[in-house]
Amino acid sequence: MGFVNLFVVALMPVLKTLLITGVGLLLAIDRIGLLGPDARHILNNIVFFVFTPALMVSNLSETITFQGLITLWFMPVNILLTFIIGSTLAWILVKITRTPRHLHGLVIGCCSAGNLGNLLLIIVPAVCDETNSPFGDSSTCSTNGEVYASLSMAVGAIYIWSYVYTIMRIFANKSIGEPSKTFSETCTVSLLPSSDCPSFDDHSDQVELPLNLSGGEVKATILNQIIERIKMYAEHINLKMLVAPSTIGVAVGLIIGIVSPIRKLMIGDSAPLRVITSSASLLGEATIPSMTLIVGANLLNGLRRSEVSLLLTVGVMAVRYIALPLLGILVVKAAYMWGMVGSNSLYQFILMLQYALPPAMSIGTITQLFGASECECSVIMLWSYVAALFSITLWSTFYMWIVS
Repeated sequence: MGFVNLFVVALMPVLKTLLITGVGLLLAIDRIGLLGPDARHILNNIVFFVFTPALMVSNLSETITFQGLITLWFMPVNILLTFIIGSTLAWILVKITRTPRHLHGLVIGCCSAGNLGNLLLIIVPAVCDETNSPFGDSSTCSTNGEVYASLSMAVGAIYIWSYVYTIMRIFANKSIGEPSKTFSETCTVSLLPSSDCPSFDDHSDQVELPLNLSGGEVKATILNQIIERIKMYAEHINLKMLVAPSTIGVAVGLIIGIVSPIRKLMIGDSAPLRVITSSASLLGEATIPSMTLIVGANLLNGLRRSEVSLLLTVGVMAVRYIALPLLGILVVKAAYMWGMVGSNSLYQFILMLQYALPPAMSIGTITQLFGASECECSVIMLWSYVAALFSITLWSTFYMWIVS
């Protein structure tokens, strides 16, 4: 596949995302007002409780089988590594850029969670359909690619709504001592410090140790403080989100796809209950456009006023488009050498590409749920997806050269 053809393949899904983002921005301007704060909140809840689980059910039930799930055991491990490595790099980034504390969760989310769903579902079949694709027969490639992309989307959703959601919830709270309040309850959309919304550099809640304590007493006091800090952070963990609607959708989709009698009832042109999965598919198709419209609508305030510095935005893109893709090559090649990954070139390509994707659109959904950092999230998303026009093309070309 030539570079120009690959560029067009990679360009289309990202360009669609940017165009829909522009539509969301247009619908949010005061003159039109169709996607104001209340409308965005309602649409976001519909995406969270209805569209996303429907998408998981429809894609997984049609593509995943028990044998396929066993064969692809390394993919969940690989995706987990993208989250762990991304989080580590994000922590380094916020230290270097001195990012305000309330934006730490957003930065970690954007660096750790990639768009493991809709971009792969579009890019992979397009690459397979090219006449000079390095992945062999187009029909077999497309079928396998859809399975890989669907499993990637499902596993990514589980990690996002357990790991990333918890981290972003911790930093979305005004203080550790008030876990039930989010920024939206006390601060304006600009998230600027005020008398009602104290600065995050205020360390007045820290306990000072008495100077006259002995060494043993000091160690005991420090240990008690650490234990208390862990307890307070634990209060922020919402165990209910481990069974979020999207996670339930993943479970239902896997059950339908893996359990043969249920699959025969619901999957296929002659299945008696095929209308259920068809309806889920119809609802699921609205997930990505709705998420993207919300990000575009939030972008309006972000363009007017945002706390995201140019250095931070560039740093997020450097993590996602330089550091992570390079480390991804090392991880996949090491897994191949140790026999964890077979010689299937398309599978290796997908595993590498999971490290080079732009931030997940679900990050925007999470910020909208908390009413915190929506504007900053939209600004990072905008520039990340603009840069993705070129980064995805370059990395896809390089990855195909490596595995071919």
